[in-house]
Amino acid sequence: MSKKKVRIEYDKAFKLEAVKLSESSKQSVEEVAKDLGIAVSNLHRWRREYRSASIQAFPGKGHQSEEDEEVRGLRQEVATLKQERDILKKALGIFSTTK
Repeated sequence: MSKKKVRIEYDKAFKLEAVKLSESSKQSVEEVAKDLGIAVSNLHRWRREYRSASIQAFPGKGHQSEEDEEVRGLRQEVATLKQERDILKKALGIFSTTK
């Protein structure tokens, strides 16, 4: 029998508090991670993400940054415009051959 690893998901508030605690504490990152019961690599990654995105760090599942959301919307708009263009090309071909 093989044991399955249980993946624990932490919410944004927990991650933010862990990062703030690790930055303000006189303890090392390893000690803070051990006290919180999390992997050291997780805490290092959370600190890196927080430094790069600060307030927008840890968006959660299905949530995107404003820039990513805008890019997604623009790509969707481009796809719609291409479809409309293709329909108009076909209509022009149909009406130009009709006498």
